[in-house]
Amino acid sequence: MIGERLTSFTWRGNFTNDEVNSLHAEALGTGPSPAEEWDWQRLVSQHSLGWVVARRDETLFGFVDVVWDGLTHAWVQDLMVDGAAQRSGVGSQLVARCKDAAVAAGCGYLHVDFEPHLERFYIEACGFTPTLAGLMRL
Repeated sequence: MIGERLTSFTWRGNFTNDEVNSLHAEALGTGPSPAEEWDWQRLVSQHSLGWVVARRDETLFGFVDVVWDGLTHAWVQDLMVDGAAQRSGVGSQLVARCKDAAVAAGCGYLHVDFEPHLERFYIEACGFTPTLAGLMRL
């Protein structure tokens, strides 16, 4: 199982835009995005508390961004796991590292938004509590 063969989960680990764009396309079923449009390195450097990179050997299998308000609130954003590694615990390990880093930064809350089909993952596997929230599509 891929999750068992992963060798590292690294907070603020190194990655290339091409790696994350490729993982994003595969994990989320989207087409590839050009680095000029989705410059992950620029985005995380400007808006994030940090990110977690999951690798086996040199291959990127997982990625998650943790954005924050600079004080007490952090958000799990753009959780991506390679299709071959899904349902192996990689995603929940990525979230656990987000939680640890948010606690270390002094955050009191870790938020996540998700679609209904991901409820069991975020609530049961990761330990989030359901809350009411609002969304305004712009």
